[in-house]
Amino acid sequence: MEKDQSEESHGRRGTTLVESEEGTKLELTVDEVVEAYVGSLGLSQILHVLVVSFAWIFDAHSTLVTIFSDAQPPSWRCKNGVYCAAGHGGSVCGLVPGSWEWVGGDRSSTVAEWGLICDRKFLAAVPASVNFLGSLLGSAIFGHLADTWLGRKRAVMISCILTSITFFATSYSPNIYAYAFFRFATGFARSGIGISCIVLATESVGRKWRGQAGQYSFFFYTIGFLSLPLLAYPTRTNWRNLYKFLSILPLGYAIIILPWVSESPRWLLIRGRSKDALKVLKYFAKINGKDEFPQNLTLANPSELKDEESGTISNKRENLWTTKWAAKRMVLVMIAGLGVGFVYYGVQLNMGNLNFNLYVSVAINAVMEIPAVFAGSFLLGFSKRRLLFSVSSYVAGVSCILCLIFSRGYSNSKARDKFGGNWGQLIVEAVGFMGSSLAYDILYIYCVELFPTNVRNFAVSMLRQTAMLGGSVAPLLVVVGRLSPSLSFIVFGVLSIASGVLSIWIPETRNAPLYETLKQQEEMEALNHVSNGHSKCLEFGK
Repeated sequence: MEKDQSEESHGRRGTTLVESEEGTKLELTVDEVVEAYVGSLGLSQILHVLVVSFAWIFDAHSTLVTIFSDAQPPSWRCKNGVYCAAGHGGSVCGLVPGSWEWVGGDRSSTVAEWGLICDRKFLAAVPASVNFLGSLLGSAIFGHLADTWLGRKRAVMISCILTSITFFATSYSPNIYAYAFFRFATGFARSGIGISCIVLATESVGRKWRGQAGQYSFFFYTIGFLSLPLLAYPTRTNWRNLYKFLSILPLGYAIIILPWVSESPRWLLIRGRSKDALKVLKYFAKINGKDEFPQNLTLANPSELKDEESGTISNKRENLWTTKWAAKRMVLVMIAGLGVGFVYYGVQLNMGNLNFNLYVSVAINAVMEIPAVFAGSFLLGFSKRRLLFSVSSYVAGVSCILCLIFSRGYSNSKARDKFGGNWGQLIVEAVGFMGSSLAYDILYIYCVELFPTNVRNFAVSMLRQTAMLGGSVAPLLVVVGRLSPSLSFIVFGVLSIASGVLSIWIPETRNAPLYETLKQQEEMEALNHVSNGHSKCLEFGK
C-alpha cells in the first residue's frame, strides 16, 4: 500500500525513494537532476546548444536562397546595338524576342534563364511556394520520427545530408519544372533541422534558460540569413554556382561536427533508455565540473504507467489529437503560426518589391534579426511569453501598414536604376521585420513549453507545418506585390495583428516545468490551477 502511494506521489511530484534488493534508490525527474546535479546552464550545455543550433544556418540558406536565385534582374538593354522601344512603364513584354537582353546575363537568375516574366511571371513564385509545401510535409514526417524512432540527433543528421544532396541536384535543373521539384525536395529535406534542433537544444538546460537556449537557434538562423548576400554576390552571374556552394556546408556539418553531439536525455528516457539518459546527464555534469552524482540515483519515467489489473509496467503511447486540452491548444498555436509564418517569410521574400537595392535591403533585414534575437533572449528571462508574442506581432503588423505611407511617390523602376532608394520605407520595413522575427522566435519557444516530451517534437513540427503553409502562400502575394506593393503590405500587416490577438487564448508558460507525458502535464496543470485558485481566494479573504 505504501509503495503504491509512493509511486502515485512520484507521478505528481517526480521524486521518490524506491526500495529494492539493492537498497534504496533515489528517483528524480530530468528537471530535478539538471537543477541539483548538472547545473541549469553550464559549459557543457552552452557548447551543446551552440553546436546544435549551428545547423539553423542551413535552414536559413535553403529557405531564403530564392531571394537571389529567383530574383527578377534589375535592368535590361537592347541587344547588339539594335534600337528597341519598351512598352508601358518600361516593360519588356512588348519587345521582339531576341532584341533585348538582361544586363547581368541569362544565368543571373532563374527568371532570366527561363523567361519567367510577363505571361509567365507567376511561374517564378512556384519554386518558393512548393519549397514551403515540401517543408510542410517533411515537418509532419520528421516530427513524428524524431519523437518515436529516430530521435532528435539522427533526425538532424539525416535532414542535413538530404539537404546537401537536394541543393546539389537543384544546380543541374534543366527547366523550371525540374527546378520546382528539387525546391520541393529541399523543403522536405531541411524540415528536420529546425524542429529537431530547437527541441534538442532546449531539452538539455534548466527551466530558467529554456527561452535563451531556443534563441541561440534563431541567432544562427540570422547568421545564415546575413551570409546569403555575401555568398550570392560573387555568384550573381550564375545562380547554379550558388546552389553548388551551399550544398557543401550541411554535408560537412553532418559528417564532422554532429557526431560529437549528445542525444536528448529526455527522449532517451521516454524511449526506455534510462541508463543512456543518465549517462548523458553525467557527461554534462562532468564537463560542468560537477562529479557528485548519488550512486543510488535513477531517473523517474512518467511514461511508464502501472496497469492496475495486471500490476505490470507498460510504456503507454499517447496521442496529442485525442487529448482534448492538448488538441485545443495545438489548434490555437497552429493558427497563430500560420499568420506569423506568412508574415515572417513573406516580408523577407517581398524585399524585391521595396524601393531599394536588393543586396543592401537583404543585408539590412538580416542585421535587424540580430537585435531581435538578443532582445528575445533578454526579455524571455523575465517577461511573459504571451505578452511578448502579442506585442511583437502588433509591432510587425503596424510597421507593415506604415510602409504604405512611405512607398508613395516612388517607383520600383526608379529605385532599381541607382544604389539608393526610399530610406524611410526601408527603415519602417526593417522594424516590422524585426517584430515579425521576434514573434516567430518566441512562438517556437512557447510551443516547446506548452507540450510534454513525448509529443514535443511533433507539436513543434505541427507549428512549423502551419508556418510553412503560410510561407507557401507568401510568394504568390510577393508576385502580386510587383504590380501592387500596397496590397502585399496591407495583407502582411492585418495577418500579423490577428496572430497577436489569438495569443489571448493560449496559456502562459513562463517558469513552468517541462513535463514528460500528456497525462502528467494534465494532472499537474489541474493541480496548479486548483492551488492558484485557492491562493487567490485566501488573498481575497484578506
